[in-house]
Amino acid sequence: MSTSPQPAGPADPADPLAPLGALPGVADSVESVRKAVDRVYGHRVMRRRSAEVTSEAVLRGARASAALAGADWALEEVRRRSDFGGDEEARLVGAALRVTAEAGQLLSVWRQSPLRVLARLHLVAAGGTAPKAAAGPGDPADAADTADTVGRPRLPGEPVDEPFVQLELPAAGAVSARLEGLAELIVTGSSAPALVTASVVHGELLTLRPFGSYNGLIARAAERIILVGSGLDPKSICPAEVGHLEPGRDAYLQALDGYASGTPEGMVDWITHCGRSVELGVRESTAVCEALQRGAA
Repeated sequence: MSTSPQPAGPADPADPLAPLGALPGVADSVESVRKAVDRVYGHRVMRRRSAEVTSEAVLRGARASAALAGADWALEEVRRRSDFGGDEEARLVGAALRVTAEAGQLLSVWRQSPLRVLARLHLVAAGGTAPKAAAGPGDPADAADTADTVGRPRLPGEPVDEPFVQLELPAAGAVSARLEGLAELIVTGSSAPALVTASVVHGELLTLRPFGSYNGLIARAAERIILVGSGLDPKSICPAEVGHLEPGRDAYLQALDGYASGTPEGMVDWITHCGRSVELGVRESTAVCEALQRGAA
């Protein structure tokens, strides 16, 4: 995670996420998210049709994640398409759909081996092929030679295709060390609220950009895994990706800048942004529940 200054007071060195929960405004955000999630889970539609709400939330979350990465398709276009192997935008939407769906299958593995899950998500996103950024300049042989970049963190000198994130790119050696530290935190566990852990993992992955491509999709999928696996959103019906998109990509990236700054104020901005995103995802699924109740969906 970021080497951010921590608030004054004793801190458990084995649980560096815990102090983040005590930062001003974070506890209020955590409580607001909890209440919002409880409300949508209490909706009468959830008693018998929760699987439909989950399916819709996954679809809408994937669409929003793809939009943040540069492929802003209408929901109905995503819904009706079956072939995502065409142009670059189609491939990006297909990658988002695959990653979001795969995330739901990896909850138990995440608790034991988060780095394995991240590698799997990158492999799924890339469709088993070399990321575009890793391919050589027009030489098919170069592309074949870089097929082993899929499913593993980048090495020194390997490029990254994440055009909207303008933060300084950490060196590959630093990425490896920080990934190991992040994995240790996840495996060890933390007393920090799920929102805090999910926010830090999301922010850290997007700041590091450990893979040659699809880092945003993977970071947002990891956030989803934590929110679901923690029990905060066990049925995966609160698509935070929708909430990250709603205020616009610029607002999302500005909040990420706060995380990358490592300051307490920046961390609060990022965590509360993530909290608002979950609440907007709750609003989205509440609308789905209302539509199902009316028979309109």
